Amino acid sequence: MSRIGKNPIEIPDKVQVTISDEGLLTAKGPKGELTYQLPEAINYNLEGNTLTFGRDNEDRKVRAQHGLARALSANLIEGVVNGFAKTLLIEGVGYKAEMRGNRLFLSLGFSHPVLIIPPDGIEFETPKPTIIIIKGIDKQLVGQVAATVRKLRKPEPYKGKGIRYEGEYIRRKAGKTAA
Repeated sequence: MSRIGKNPIEIPDKVQVTISDEGLLTAKGPKGELTYQLPEAINYNLEGNTLTFGRDNEDRKVRAQHGLARALSANLIEGVVNGFAKTLLIEGVGYKAEMRGNRLFLSLGFSHPVLIIPPDGIEFETPKPTIIIIKGIDKQLVGQVAATVRKLRKPEPYKGKGIRYEGEYIRRKAGKTAA
């Protein structure tokens, strides 16, 4: 039995969860609404405010989807209640971020500023010029946007300049030594 898949999901009072006959799970909460299509071989049981998952057979693919379906459903419910956020840190002389309206402008040592327009459901915040906070209710979308922003200037191993996640460790290399 899947260790993750067998854990029940407690649904908070603020959230309304419905599952259609086709297996479309819909979660409505204070922050918005998200949907997820459950795999065909995964059973669900919604009793009161507890959601549990099971599986039809023991095929390898079905076993893999069991834990995945439970984890994605839990992320859906967590997202509509609290939302998700990723924090990026900018290091480097002259590297900074600023908001203009809902758009993010980054100065990353290029000859031009980089403009990022947030997709639907994503918000940017810059409490300091060297900190970017990406917020949203969809965990996958928040992570994807954070990865896209980080990819613009990855941290380099010699001086550590670039964009990195909060708490990310950059393994430093020794530079050249004089002969």
